[in-house]
Amino acid sequence: MNENEKAYRKVDNFYADNNKQKGAFGKTVFIPFLSGILGSVLVVGTCFGVPSIKSSLFKETTTASSSATGVNSNTGSVNTNYVSLSEYSDTSVGVAQKILPSIVGIEIESNVTSLFGDSGTSQASGSGIIISSDGYILTNNHVVSNSSSSSSFYQISEATQINVYLYNDETAYPAKIVGQDELTDIAVIKIDKTDLTAAEIGNSDTLQVGEFAMAVGNPLGMQSSITCGNISATNRKFTDSDGRTRNLIQTDAAINSGNSGGALVNSKGEVIGINTLKLAATGVEGMGFAIPINSVTDVYNQLIQYNKVKRPYIGISGVSVDEKTSKQYNLPVGVYVKSISNFSPAEKAGLAIGDVITKVNGQSVSSVEDINNIKNSLKIGDSISLTITRNGQESTVNLTLEEQP
Repeated sequence: MNENEKAYRKVDNFYADNNKQKGAFGKTVFIPFLSGILGSVLVVGTCFGVPSIKSSLFKETTTASSSATGVNSNTGSVNTNYVSLSEYSDTSVGVAQKILPSIVGIEIESNVTSLFGDSGTSQASGSGIIISSDGYILTNNHVVSNSSSSSSFYQISEATQINVYLYNDETAYPAKIVGQDELTDIAVIKIDKTDLTAAEIGNSDTLQVGEFAMAVGNPLGMQSSITCGNISATNRKFTDSDGRTRNLIQTDAAINSGNSGGALVNSKGEVIGINTLKLAATGVEGMGFAIPINSVTDVYNQLIQYNKVKRPYIGISGVSVDEKTSKQYNLPVGVYVKSISNFSPAEKAGLAIGDVITKVNGQSVSSVEDINNIKNSLKIGDSISLTITRNGQESTVNLTLEEQP
């Protein structure tokens, strides 16, 4: 046998051995594997025919999936598994059913006088939150006060008539203003009715970005409307046209004209904020804001008790001295005292125009807002110390806070 014949013989043996291995594979692996699959299909098909077994299978799958959703409190890892839309829907329905009876529609009528002597009436609408069963209703001050709507061409009076509309009730209930607070944009009105459903108040200090949020009110006069979204941000600083800075809750739940004074609620149906404004501009979507409920609880309680808010008072107006101004005018960083009210605590303590307040109760300050934040955390009658610089000399002035006129 020559070398070529030996080579061909080896090739033939290779294919023969390979074919034998294929046959062995089919007998020892493939046929049992296929039989197993067919058996499993028959078993699962039979199980699906038995309701209790079918339910058990799905329950185990759902439980395993549910246990893996959300944030792991031990590791802090975030799971990206899908969440049941039916559960989200059930939450929305439950929250709406709980909060809607506590939300009212408010219609305001005012007199209008133009620059040319013409007169007429204007109408506006908003929303409110029932905070007691005997008729006290929380809303925005700008809902019941039209002073900000006046211009150089016309003057709008304060509300001459306020009507309240309850949930599923077309009766117009006359309301009176109990108290207003322009600083926080909060007002309380009252109707003569009892056995109302008061809203449950939540805790806005514990909010987290991403939480469920529902805005409830009467946008564009469409009573008892709800919109859903999330908490987009907390402690969002917003400065109004009067220079007042507020810390607000930002949400992407749609807020429109007429929603003002309505409720922003959490997944438990608790009020966590008072809808107050939205950003409206080309290219801006889903940016609404609400006043945190914790920041105004004392305010509306005082409005009910005293018809006003009693605040501590120093009696100065000032200008911030930042780093740039400090270097330019050779002044310390702080608040430059621009004016002092007559008979105020500041005047009684000997504070003078031109003083620069650098610390309040030992805390460094660089703006009037810093001073107000410290002052508003105290009570009328409390003592407060001001560290000041006068003519290059540092000293301390102590004064007693009085009620703001």
